[in-house]
Amino acid sequence: MSVLIFAESNNGKFNKATLEVASYAKAVASSLGTSVSAVAINANDSDALAQYGVEKILNVNNTSLENFNGLAYADVIKQAAEKVGASLVVMSSTTDGKFLSPLVACNLNAGYASNVVALPESTSPFTVKRTAFSNKAFNITELTSDNKVIALAKNAFGLQENQVTITEESFEPTLNDAHLASKVESVDKVTGTVTIADAEIVVSGGRGLKGPENWGMVEDLAATLGAATACSKPVSDLGWRPHSEHVGQTGKPVASNLYIAIGISGAIQHLAGINSSKVKVVINTDPEAPFFKAADYGIVGDAFEVVPKLNEKLKAFKAQNA
Repeated sequence: MSVLIFAESNNGKFNKATLEVASYAKAVASSLGTSVSAVAINANDSDALAQYGVEKILNVNNTSLENFNGLAYADVIKQAAEKVGASLVVMSSTTDGKFLSPLVACNLNAGYASNVVALPESTSPFTVKRTAFSNKAFNITELTSDNKVIALAKNAFGLQENQVTITEESFEPTLNDAHLASKVESVDKVTGTVTIADAEIVVSGGRGLKGPENWGMVEDLAATLGAATACSKPVSDLGWRPHSEHVGQTGKPVASNLYIAIGISGAIQHLAGINSSKVKVVINTDPEAPFFKAADYGIVGDAFEVVPKLNEKLKAFKAQNA
């Protein structure tokens, strides 16, 4: 069972989710006694993949594929899997990855398991552990098809270096003109900040902050921790923060190692979107706030007093341990 990954990239560089997928695929391939190949579109970062166990990369360089296109990308991955004889394709659970994985599974007539959180329980039969019911439970899924596609949940496996020598090959798949009918006019990207998708730590604020003019302390704490900033749905609806920072069931899902919620009550939709985070810290004046039931650590107090003191202590700790 040869293993192929789709190596997502941003501006030609592979993101953290891709390197985690490479780490995971290498571990699976080792248990199967095979190797890992990758297919990348308009990327130039092969050494990064080699650091995490990928031994072969198929480079697709095509200006028609500069912007994400689900149908076209899925067709490219299908052709790449057929070229290297891969019967297992590992994808990431990024926003694009979640859209793309089912299309790849359909193209390959493959069984598909999303939100995978661990190495296979068994490879014969092939069974994987995955989250279910908005991350409130786990199930064990058995894939019985010859071809298999699995999507790894973010931050579920981590990065595991495994340096190998990588072979690069130019790959020119056949593109379907019908898949390229849609054109992207422009793309706006946030720059200069840690993104929610890649962040290991997220600092999030809610209506308890009383207004956008008070967001400075959230940003200061995030800067100290090297974290991304986020917000609840009411905050983005009010226009205090951009919708790109809205996390929750109807916003962006968060699977960070540490999630700090400041002034967020913990509506069920918000909790559903952050349940995959490993450690949850809540700061709220209301001891009955629902978020405390889901939190690992809770502070009952005024955020305007607690957060600056917390930030001060963290800065002092960092200075002492620099």
